[in-house]
Amino acid sequence: MISVHRAEDRYQGGDQDAGILSRHAFSFGGFYDPDNLRFGPLMACNTERLEPGAGFEEHPHSHTEIVTWVVEGELTHRDSTGHASRVRPGDLQHLSAASGVRHVERNDGDTPLTFIQMWLAPLEPGGEPAYTIVPGLAGADAPYALPAAGALLRVHRPAPGERVVLPHAPKVYVQIVSGAVRLGGEELGPGDSVRISDEPSPELAADAEGTEFLVWELPA
Repeated sequence: MISVHRAEDRYQGGDQDAGILSRHAFSFGGFYDPDNLRFGPLMACNTERLEPGAGFEEHPHSHTEIVTWVVEGELTHRDSTGHASRVRPGDLQHLSAASGVRHVERNDGDTPLTFIQMWLAPLEPGGEPAYTIVPGLAGADAPYALPAAGALLRVHRPAPGERVVLPHAPKVYVQIVSGAVRLGGEELGPGDSVRISDEPSPELAADAEGTEFLVWELPA
């Protein structure tokens, strides 16, 4: 099964009066869709836009693998284990909430911040929280393994006309970050996503300069 999900169909959340605009690919917060709870271990794929000075004040997480990809701007992050960092475009941030952690996410810069945040369910609950930043992650030969969730993430930046064969896995999730791609007869743009289950490896063809997309290989 190959299912295309459009950016405009995402649930809109956040608090625009506070400078926060959120777009949710799955059921999230006060929005409940029993047919769209998760895809394999992927429980959330949120596009967040924070205006200068806006942010999410300290809040808790547990038993969740949180992976953040900054698209533009700079994300200020602090957590209860003592980590404090600024995450820039092209950097991957991974917070393993494990048995419990609290953190703050803010835009302390003077330009808008956009990031994609993905939550995955771990194979086993508990453990100690952990924090990782991988600078400059990109390319099929530089994947980020997330063994806690049995998942693998790749970042692709193909040139116009270049074709990328998607991996063969029980489930594959593709998030278009920028540019334009084609999947068969479908044209995909920023914010669009594709969910693939038990299918031969299809191809994505880049149709524009500056194309970037994320590909998750997921267990069933």
